[in-house]
Amino acid sequence: MFKKIVGILLLILCLFLAIMIIEPTQLEVNEITVKSNQIPPEFNGTRIAVIGDFHYGEFVDENRVSYVVNKTNEQNPDITVMVGDYVTDNKDDVQSCIDILSNLRAKYGVYGVLGNNDPKNTTSNALDASSITNLRNRGVWIEKDGAKIRLGGVGDLSTDFQYPRLTTNGAADDDFVILAHHNPNYFDTLNHTRIDLSLSGHTHGGQVNLFGYTPWVEPSEKGHKYLSGLYEDSGAYLVVTNGVGERKVPFRFMATPQITMVTLEST
Repeated sequence: MFKKIVGILLLILCLFLAIMIIEPTQLEVNEITVKSNQIPPEFNGTRIAVIGDFHYGEFVDENRVSYVVNKTNEQNPDITVMVGDYVTDNKDDVQSCIDILSNLRAKYGVYGVLGNNDPKNTTSNALDASSITNLRNRGVWIEKDGAKIRLGGVGDLSTDFQYPRLTTNGAADDDFVILAHHNPNYFDTLNHTRIDLSLSGHTHGGQVNLFGYTPWVEPSEKGHKYLSGLYEDSGAYLVVTNGVGERKVPFRFMATPQITMVTLEST
């Protein structure tokens, strides 16, 4: 009887480990709709691809990043935003990763901010020299049929500086403003009257999500754990993507890697 119980436990453990090993390869497309009367009618139906947390060079190779690029392009995004952690602290990995990501295509451009594991100057310089628009503490206008929305970004919450006013510069109260920032906990510090939609990553969806217990994800100032998906506070929205790579261990559990597609809906 004892041997049978041990055998069952070992089988369960093996299945658990198999799932954890296989799940990182199961890239999914997560669809989210954000509704707002701030969104100009001309931008109704605009699709934004949000990707990040590649961690190239640690457990993720060039083939996997290339697959993410191709899968993202297949979604025909109007805008692609990358929310940081291209590599894991290694300066030597930066250029190779950015070279692959330069193959991303979107009608109104490809944009990126830095994460806490990105060597700041090296990564920022590589983005500046590529076809990707570096949104590190800056903003741009995206125009369509005479209407416009504002897209900006800031430095990482723990390793860089954040100047959201530079991203919202020139935006009126009724303009729709999107802000990319790596760590979703920055959402709690924002003046939501000026930022309508935040795009983040960092959490990996918990990476190893033990049925809601996510010890690697730190709570925000308000005590929330912004883990994955869509959140709302005071009329402002936050989208958190699971990312596509892994950190510290090459495993995922109940936190499938993903490309997050955000569709804007004008109400």
